Amino acid sequence: MAYRIDRSVVGEERVILRISGRITREDMNMFRASLKQEKNSMAIDLKGVLLVCHEAVKLLAFHESGGAEIRNCPLYVREWIKREREAHKG
Repeated sequence: MAYRIDRSVVGEERVILRISGRITREDMNMFRASLKQEKNSMAIDLKGVLLVCHEAVKLLAFHESGGAEIRNCPLYVREWIKREREAHKG
């Protein structure tokens, strides 16, 4: 595994996933499953992320559009998420 997820629960309804490392195409099944298992309000903290693949960006954009908060997002990832969301508006 090229990345790590640290899970914290804040209060009764909020989960924070702190992600660090590299999320590659090979990691996507596990990454997708980790995000999918969260049923409550979620924040995804990307402060420690070094690299993300396109599939990870699409997944982050999907979760953000569903209400997840993306924190400490590197600028290049934020721009990529923005482009991904704009491409799927129409």
